[in-house]
Amino acid sequence: MVTATDTSFLFSLYGNDSNTPHAAAWCQRAARSIVISQLNRFELINSLRFAEFRQTLKSGEAAALMQLFHQAITAGRLIEATCNLADVLTEATRLSAAHTLSGGHRGFDILHVAAARIMGATHFLTFDANQKRLASAAGLKLPL
Repeated sequence: MVTATDTSFLFSLYGNDSNTPHAAAWCQRAARSIVISQLNRFELINSLRFAEFRQTLKSGEAAALMQLFHQAITAGRLIEATCNLADVLTEATRLSAAHTLSGGHRGFDILHVAAARIMGATHFLTFDANQKRLASAAGLKLPL
């Protein structure tokens, strides 16, 4: 079983929002590593910085949360997989053609689902209801 994630789950895990308790509880229950892509890493780090810019995080808090994120990678709780960007974009293009007109999916949401499929994920973590529909249509199981 390979579990991949959207950045919404990671932000809830490392940031502080209404889904933080749910993300933490899932990690405690599941007790397994989550596979992340370089897209996840980029979007999470940028989201933490943006949250600090918008003052939803305190000054310096983004850097502290990024450190916790990097520690989780070092400890093996998060496993960063390398994906071929061309393969991810090919899969994303296929998913977009098959599902965006009927489901209204955003580009980065499609990229995360495509990356999960390229990484061989069987399960996908997200708090985004629309992305859940896409992930399910793409054959991924949704443990949340």
